[in-house]
Formats: sequence, C-alpha cells, structure tokens
Amino acid sequence: MANSKWREVGVGMIVPVVVVAVWQAAAMLDLVNPQVLPSPLAVLQRWIAYLLPMQPYDPAAGSWLLWSVSGELITDSIGSLYRVVVGFVIGAGLALPLGLAMGAQPRVYAWLNPLVQLLRPIPPIAYIPLSILWFGLGNPPAVFLIALGAFFPVLMNTIAGVRQVDGIYLRAARNLGASGSTMFLRVILPAAVPYILSGVRIGIGTAFIVVIVSEMIAVNNGLGFRILEAREYFWSDKIIAGMISIGLIGLAIDVAMNQLNNHLLRWHRGLENQ
Repeated sequence: MANSKWREVGVGMIVPVVVVAVWQAAAMLDLVNPQVLPSPLAVLQRWIAYLLPMQPYDPAAGSWLLWSVSGELITDSIGSLYRVVVGFVIGAGLALPLGLAMGAQPRVYAWLNPLVQLLRPIPPIAYIPLSILWFGLGNPPAVFLIALGAFFPVLMNTIAGVRQVDGIYLRAARNLGASGSTMFLRVILPAAVPYILSGVRIGIGTAFIVVIVSEMIAVNNGLGFRILEAREYFWSDKIIAGMISIGLIGLAIDVAMNQLNNHLLRWHRGLENQ
C-alpha cells in the first residue's frame, strides 16, 4: 500500500518537473522576457527571500522563535488562513442546519428554495462593493465574502444528501417503529454525511479563492494583498512566488480534507475493520 502511494506521488510529479524544466530552459535561452516571466530559479530566490525574516536577528527585540517566523510569507499566510477559517466556520455553521432543515422538511424547502436559487448564482466577488459599504475595510468585509463563498456549497450538498437518502432505509426504520427524531439522527443524517463532507471540501476551496480576491480589495496584508503590491512594483518573480504559495497551501488543505473524509467515511465504505 505504501509503495503504491509513493508510486502515485512519483507519477504525479512527472508533469510539474517537466514544466519547470522547459520553463527554465526557455529562460536560459532568452526565449522569454525575464520581466514578464522570470526563471524558476529567480522565483525560488524571491520565494526564499519572501519566507525569511526581513530584519537580522536582535536578541533585545524578542525571542529567536518569533523572529524566525516573522517573514512576510509566514505572516501573510497566517493572515489569509485566519480569514479563511473564520469565514468558513460562519458560512458552514449557517449552511449546515439550514440545509438539514430544507432537506428534511418539504415545507421549509418550498419556502426557501426560490430565494436560495436566486442568490446562489451570484458570485461572492459581486458583493465586494456592498461589503465595503456595510463593513468598511479590514477583516470584516473579507470574512463576509468568504462566508458567502463557503455557504452555498455546504448548503446545496447538505440538501442533496438529505433528499437522496435511499427510501429503503426510511421504510425499514418506519417498520421498526423509529420516531421522527430517531429517523433523522440515526438514518437520514448518517446517510447524508458523504454529501456534507463533499460540500465542506468544496466550500473550503471556494473560501480560499475568495480570500485572495478580498485581500486585493479590502485589507492591507495577506497573500492576495502581497500579490497586488508586487504587481504595482512589477515584481513578477514575487507575483509568481505568491501564486505558488497559494497553490501549495491550497494543495495542503485539500490533501488534509481528503484524508479527513477518508477517515470519517471508513464506516460508509465498509472499511471500519481494516
């Protein structure tokens, strides 16, 4: 099993390595303008400079540990992740009970579904002017936009999960005399968990996309803000370094969510004893 996983990772690295090699070769042969597309080595150098502390260590200023994590990249990443976590918790925390209610109660679904379907196609980015008018600048508008981005994926997947429960399970529970609350907690909710977790995974991905956009508009730190700042100074190597940082963090979040889903759904796949 371990060998197959490492083999899969190795196969997945082939295309990125080839792309980077071709990119570096094109830069060395002067086939691209370094101001427009710097070489991978130049991007790596800028990424390391972005990661390292900007000031030399001064024992009088504080501990070495705090100094070692004072680089712009770490500070910006922490700021972005903080906004993602807060916004996602708010958005998913509102979407989950509403989705369960809409999925389980046809009357609630009939009341709220037209409004949900009206608002769902509107991208969170369209709310940027209103969010600034309502909340000003700083974290509140960014958190609001992230919560919007996470809300609808979790909501729609929760509704779908509850409404797609196999009727055989429901009839079997009724025949066994299950009450309404027992039916919901022991049959409907467990059967909907795979859909809910899929919505959570999509919602986190959407939240991370929205945070980058919101940071370019409403806040003065974070990965999105730093990319916009680099554009103003035409630091294309720092722009790409920031983009790669976003990709790495997004990949780490997605891998962690996939592992969590696999662990929580072992019972659903019949793997609880493996």
